Amino acid sequence: MDIAEDIKALQLDSADDTEMVSVGDGKPEEVGNHDKMDEDHDLTEDVKEIEVENSHPEKEGVKEDVQVHAQSSAAEPKHVAEEHNEDEVKNKKRHMNVVFIGHVDAGKSTTGGQILFLSGQVDDRTIQKYEKEAKDKSRESWYMAYIMDTNEEERAKGKTVEVGRAHFETETTRFTILDAPGHKSYVPNMISGASQADIGVLVISARKGEFETGYERGGQTREHVQLAKTLGVSKLLVVVNKMDDPTVNWARERYDEIQSKMVPFLKASGYNIKKDVQFLPISGLIGYNIKTRVDKNTCPWFDGPCLFEALDSIEAPPRDPEGPLRIPIIDKFKDMGTVIMGKVESGTVREGDNLLVMPNKAHVKVLAVFCDEDRVRSAGPGENLRVRLSGVEEEDILTGFVLCSATKPIHAVSEFVAQLHILELLENAIFTAGYKAVLHIHSVVEECEIVELRQQIDPKTKKPMRKRPLFVKNGAVVVCRVQVLNLICIEEFSQFPQLGRFTLRTEGKTVAIGKVMSLGA
Repeated sequence: MDIAEDIKALQLDSADDTEMVSVGDGKPEEVGNHDKMDEDHDLTEDVKEIEVENSHPEKEGVKEDVQVHAQSSAAEPKHVAEEHNEDEVKNKKRHMNVVFIGHVDAGKSTTGGQILFLSGQVDDRTIQKYEKEAKDKSRESWYMAYIMDTNEEERAKGKTVEVGRAHFETETTRFTILDAPGHKSYVPNMISGASQADIGVLVISARKGEFETGYERGGQTREHVQLAKTLGVSKLLVVVNKMDDPTVNWARERYDEIQSKMVPFLKASGYNIKKDVQFLPISGLIGYNIKTRVDKNTCPWFDGPCLFEALDSIEAPPRDPEGPLRIPIIDKFKDMGTVIMGKVESGTVREGDNLLVMPNKAHVKVLAVFCDEDRVRSAGPGENLRVRLSGVEEEDILTGFVLCSATKPIHAVSEFVAQLHILELLENAIFTAGYKAVLHIHSVVEECEIVELRQQIDPKTKKPMRKRPLFVKNGAVVVCRVQVLNLICIEEFSQFPQLGRFTLRTEGKTVAIGKVMSLGA
């Protein structure tokens, strides 16, 4: 037992030492962290072995486990073994990407901030700091949004500009929050956020006048729903926010009115209301009906789940970890090599893999994979990753390129045949051969031209009409040939839905949604 006491003393001393080193350390942050991890790990590994051998001789199973682990990790660096274990624990929970969409000022960032606070990702001291900062700007109700809106421009305007990203966990699931901007000027950013999402949370303001503004023609509630469906967000939670507002005061009539208006529109956008959509009332600012169910004294008429329960109950979309690897690149930067960011749409990426960056056919090697700030050995579909590569320079990679399997690379084309559904053209515009627009497909943003209209589809029979169209109007469904200037990486919708669905936008407005039918002319 003397040995055990010595070990405890040694642990306390080493903890003090490492604290002092981390405060006064003048080395770059990343290197410092790795050194500290190695030291802590070596020490705790030795301590565990001695403690198991000396203080618990009766627990033979545990002792054998530790010895086996020590032998296996002797052949490889200890920090790699530790990361592998962390990876295994983390992978026991399923992972989901949730995008918050809706009209500007509906309360998306505030709700996201409240979720992070209630799940323990943000402490009270930080909240107090944000409260003071918001009060100084005479914007007391914005303080929760400051958790998600981190840059000064967003805080000054009170508008989200870029897609905010954060992580939280429930008992069964790890969630990545994607906080999309609601303002119509930043819809391209919202598209990039929604293209990474598995499920959507449509935030609607119940405040008098605000729901109407977002829902009427030109409001972002409508456009966001249509875009989300097109971009593959198949499940939708419709949260009616600001129920605590004095103009609403948790009134059932207002909630029912919003629901009755939204249901027909959601049906028209392609959602199955019974299977894919769920409505619930919340207050993002004060946190009612988010982590725990709303009190019956506050809202006696609602018997449904709270937001956390509703998110947990949604089934993860089907994914193929054994399929060919596809990671559309959404961002890149330099950090001890070239690092790309993106979501794994198919397949599994591992350290040491030899892969291909398309369309420039650069052969690369995976040096490291990071998931939610942690280094992991491998990661499967649905994970948002940072991947460090060798063999390619950061300036040779563009947003929209795809990291893929070298044996089964993604197709790179400049022309494809698509089925388009025309939503709403600009005034006096005619959709015909020669029509130009901006194409958004996964993380690709590229100018395109409609080269040829091949067939118009009859909306009633869903079959092609005999007469070849010269032009089409709003609401038409048409098969056409689309051409882009540069090579883009896409797949047929039937093979890879997430890499084969797209939107066409013109002058800040979504004019059509479509899917890739075949590649090439």
